[in-house]
Amino acid sequence: MSTTDTVQIPHLGGSTIGYRFGRAYDASLPTLVMVNSFSTSVELYRPQFADEKLSATANLLALEPYGHGRTRASHGQFTYWDSAIAGLQVLDALGIPKAFVLGTSQGGWIAARMAVLAPDTVTGIIPLGTSMDFESQRSRELGCWDGVEFCTPAIDALAAGVGDDWVIPVELVDAVLTEGFGEDVPAEDRAFWRETHQANYTGDDGRARLRLASINLRDRDGLHGRLDSVRCPVLWLHGTADRVYSVPNAEAEIELFVNSAAAELRVVEGGQHFLSATDPDEVNAAAVEFIDRWR
Repeated sequence: MSTTDTVQIPHLGGSTIGYRFGRAYDASLPTLVMVNSFSTSVELYRPQFADEKLSATANLLALEPYGHGRTRASHGQFTYWDSAIAGLQVLDALGIPKAFVLGTSQGGWIAARMAVLAPDTVTGIIPLGTSMDFESQRSRELGCWDGVEFCTPAIDALAAGVGDDWVIPVELVDAVLTEGFGEDVPAEDRAFWRETHQANYTGDDGRARLRLASINLRDRDGLHGRLDSVRCPVLWLHGTADRVYSVPNAEAEIELFVNSAAAELRVVEGGQHFLSATDPDEVNAAAVEFIDRWR
């Protein structure tokens, strides 16, 4: 697997975007952009990079949103719309004219935003374990988590400046892992993600990026009124064991893609929230099928 690289784009006063190709870019293949979940990095897609059939089907390009991994911006504020614009500018900078976009959790609504912004660029989207709503009462009534309750204590705790020796507390990492992987996080995965988070979120810059990423998660705008602008096909995968967003919510929201070429929800029995990591066989096979159909 290649290492994480960076590319320069003009958005937000000039940005450095972290990305990883699974293999050298092959212009004869379609491209699958993969956008990671909250506080993770391109490392979330290790199971996808390791899948030979998926790698033979498409160029695999993982992108780190603002607030994550090696991505940095000159401006100190950003939203999910900025991450969507950045993703499109990365494609332009790398000379990739079109792409499918897969997104896990927050990556799902970044994928949808990319499709809204650039219908001629985004060939199809694959949201995983996500929601197209804001953190609303409606979503909670459909069995989704209380994102305000989850995020606010961390936002408050991260408000004050810190020294250069600060790293993200393991308690915050473990809280994210429980929501993403379920109660029984494998010891190897827990150790890997603790180390990865503590490498990505250090010092006052790390604190500030993590806090703003948490604010974005809690306070984001919903997409219900914009989803009729998505023209490309949509394949949404959602696990029955997802602790964050519910299957009933996904069943309601897939119906909002009224102008998509096709919009399908597939329910993964026992699947967790970070579906690309916990159920890669189902995700990878579905992605291959989707890309082969719509390329």
